[in-house]
Amino acid sequence: MLAILTLLLAFIPVMARDAASVDVKEIIFGHLKDSYEWHLFSTNSKDYIIDLPVILYSRESGWHFFMSDKLQEDGCYDGFHITHEGAHAGKLVETLPDGTELKPLDLSLTKVALGVIINCLLLCIIIMCTARWYRHHKETDAAPRGFVGLIEYVVAMIVDDVIKPSVGREYRRYAPLLLTLFFFILISNIMGLIPIFPAGANVTGNIAVTLFLAMITFFTVNVFGNREYWKEILWPDVPIFLKAPIPLLPFIEIIGIFTKPFALTVRLFANMTAGHAIILALTCVIFITANMGPLIGVPMTGLSVFFMVFMNCLELLVAYIQAYVFTMLSAVFIGLSRPEHHEAKKTKEITNN
Repeated sequence: MLAILTLLLAFIPVMARDAASVDVKEIIFGHLKDSYEWHLFSTNSKDYIIDLPVILYSRESGWHFFMSDKLQEDGCYDGFHITHEGAHAGKLVETLPDGTELKPLDLSLTKVALGVIINCLLLCIIIMCTARWYRHHKETDAAPRGFVGLIEYVVAMIVDDVIKPSVGREYRRYAPLLLTLFFFILISNIMGLIPIFPAGANVTGNIAVTLFLAMITFFTVNVFGNREYWKEILWPDVPIFLKAPIPLLPFIEIIGIFTKPFALTVRLFANMTAGHAIILALTCVIFITANMGPLIGVPMTGLSVFFMVFMNCLELLVAYIQAYVFTMLSAVFIGLSRPEHHEAKKTKEITNN
């Protein structure tokens, strides 16, 4: 179903044009990258777009507020233009009188930013509706069914199978944070696969979003890590020549502090970006082969639609797996930051034996 919606809503306008004019690169990267507008769909005569507010602060000219429709004709307005090269490609830069380009402070409500807000609101609605059921029912009542029952099952599964065994005895303290991360990533992944507004924003395919989520785990681990955690990093229980006079192992452990959030960032970003790119590329095959005649175009169209449906089903599974893996790794990292003292562990083992 998602594949059919993608085909109908995102690419029907292309069918009215010459198939040779299909710019596959522009179609794929146009979906993956952020933008100052939200493109809904197009007809032969008009593009239907939601204009978003652009908020800029320049050290040279101060604050600027305008809607993104001012940029639609040539990408320029009030001394600002969208650059297509360099590190700031796709972003607004200011052209100074001497010809130099200056990157302003950009606080615009872009497509990804609006997508994050929509996904957060949707998450709040889901949680509040679920909580409302429990406020109106007693513990002795029958278990909930339908959507509320599904949410309860997922929460219980994540808590019992992921958070509790990974974090340890203090799991209740971190369960709200980890559950929020799980459901936000899951909702964002699924919303990115639906090409109908208010869905369609590639939120978890934006590395800034995944980096922010990873930094939440990073600060949780290192701010709330106990004394034993920092002792294992700065003065681990290894032979002395590995930590003094040259702090070889402590240096490796400190590097490991930063590689963990980097791994979380890249894993989620790369998996979601690759899935979107493959689905769009398979869709473009239909229009690339459309002018090669029915002998090639018809079987390639059928093959493309088949693989689109397959990839969309696979991406639904990946959407859940990536949310699960991100939550599991975050829980493991938090659990490693709360180790018990070695003597306490030995006492506990002796007591159990």
